[in-house]
Amino acid sequence: MTSSCWPCAVKCFSMLHLYRPLRVLLLRRAVLVLVVAGVLLTNGCLLRPSNKVAVPQLLTPVVEADTSRLIEEINRLSTVRSIRGKVDIQFLDTSFAKCGVAEKYKTADGTLTVQRPRQINLVIQIPFIGRDVAQMTSDGERFRVAVLEGDERFKRFVKGTNNAVYPKLETDGAEVDCGGDDKKRSAMNARAVGALSSLRPQHFTDALLIYPAAEPGSNLVYAQSEAFEEEPDARTGAKKNARVVRAYYVLAELQPTGENRARIVRRFWFDRVGEIRLARLQNYDEQGKLTTDVVYKETRTLGEEARYKLPSQIELTRPQDRYSIRLSYQAPDSVKIDQPYKTDFFDLKNSWNLPEVDLDARKP
Repeated sequence: MTSSCWPCAVKCFSMLHLYRPLRVLLLRRAVLVLVVAGVLLTNGCLLRPSNKVAVPQLLTPVVEADTSRLIEEINRLSTVRSIRGKVDIQFLDTSFAKCGVAEKYKTADGTLTVQRPRQINLVIQIPFIGRDVAQMTSDGERFRVAVLEGDERFKRFVKGTNNAVYPKLETDGAEVDCGGDDKKRSAMNARAVGALSSLRPQHFTDALLIYPAAEPGSNLVYAQSEAFEEEPDARTGAKKNARVVRAYYVLAELQPTGENRARIVRRFWFDRVGEIRLARLQNYDEQGKLTTDVVYKETRTLGEEARYKLPSQIELTRPQDRYSIRLSYQAPDSVKIDQPYKTDFFDLKNSWNLPEVDLDARKP
């Protein structure tokens, strides 16, 4: 070292001595970085992932459509005038009930007839035995439900008005206690009969006979958006617990209620994978509460004439009434489409002399 550099070296040494704490801190950090890097390199974490993360696949091809095309599909479905067929009816166990109804009537047989406008005749039977569990009708304005199964105190003939809103019908104040086998059976019986008493046949007509959209003279407006939903992979040969992403169009039907205001009436979900298919229909009341949620599955050609491609499985959920039901056609080829039925067929009579419950008379 030359004599000219010596003063500078002394000065630098003095500065390092003065900032010794900083020098120690930097040294410690450098050592820590080297140790962490060594561990990562040893375990190969920087070279390959230790766990594979499955990313759900987007189903393709995804079909494009505008609002006019979606309305066209709704109106195609609305041309069906009547449907009659044998169905499997499953009461789905949901979180709505403390004791569900699935164990009581897991699956029942049914004969279903619906006809516009909002007419229905539904007979529910115990499988193989053929004994009626319930019968229900609606003539488009009033409904009638005969509960024929269960203890005598639960049997009843319920009638009311389609458009009215009623409080939940109780099962004669019966306590619902799920504990113990005997109590559980009694509770299931009470819940099952309560669910049957709460069924409103017109809910089925609205789900099966979809009303048209954008009718002439209507003040309804429509807003289209898209959605991507992650869901289980239901394709044939799919791996267990595999999930996929499905593309949807969502069409909201809105009714103006004032300046800068509107309420939602219905929301249509269209599956976009391969074709445009109505997959879900949601109905809302004037307060914006979800009243009916319908899921349509397994599109099939129904009827001997093969004129219509319609869903062969329908899942109907009524959140406010706390029940969920699945309908499946037993023989899609045997379903009768567009045959006319007489009006009195949709007017159920109390031929069993059951205790009658007039919901209109019970209203305050």
